[in-house]
Amino acid sequence: MPPESVEVRRSARRRRTVSAYRDGDKTIVLLPAGLSEADEEHWIRRMLDRLAAKEQRRRPSDDDLLDRALELSARYLDGKATPVSVRWVDNQRHRWGSCTPDHGTIRISSRLRGMPSWVVDYVIMHELVHLLVPHHGPEFWALVERYPRAERARGFLEGFSMAANGLAED
Repeated sequence: MPPESVEVRRSARRRRTVSAYRDGDKTIVLLPAGLSEADEEHWIRRMLDRLAAKEQRRRPSDDDLLDRALELSARYLDGKATPVSVRWVDNQRHRWGSCTPDHGTIRISSRLRGMPSWVVDYVIMHELVHLLVPHHGPEFWALVERYPRAERARGFLEGFSMAANGLAED
C-alpha cells in the first residue's frame, strides 16, 4: 500500500485547534500557522491515528461483527442465538444480511460498511433471530422488536434504498 497522501494547511486565524479530514485518497490536516515543525509532525501523526481509529469503529472487522453479535444476543435474546461466524460479504446487492441457521453463519452486506452502528446492529439482530426462528412470522418480529432501534433502523434502510435506487428493499 502506498504511503498516505497528507496535505497540511496552515492558517493565521487558527490559534490552538488542529483538525483533519479525508478528501478522497488524501488527508487534509489544518494547523495553526505558528506551530513548529516538530509539533507539526506530532500533530499530523496524532490526527492520522485519530482518523484511522474513527474509521475502524465505523468499519468493524469480521471478528468485531461476531463480538457485536454475541453481545446483542446476550442483551436482547438471553444469549440463545450463538452464531459460529459473522462476516462481511460483497455479493449481496439485494439484501442487507443473510443467515444459514443450519450452519450458524451470518453474512452482512458490505453495503452497510460506514453506516451508523445502530443500523448495522439492527441487521445483525435480524439475522440472529433467524438462528432461532427461520421465518418472518409474528414470533420472529416480536424477537426483532426487542432491539430498541429496530423501527428506526428499518426506516433508515428503506430511506437509504429509496435514495440509492428509487425502490424500497425488504
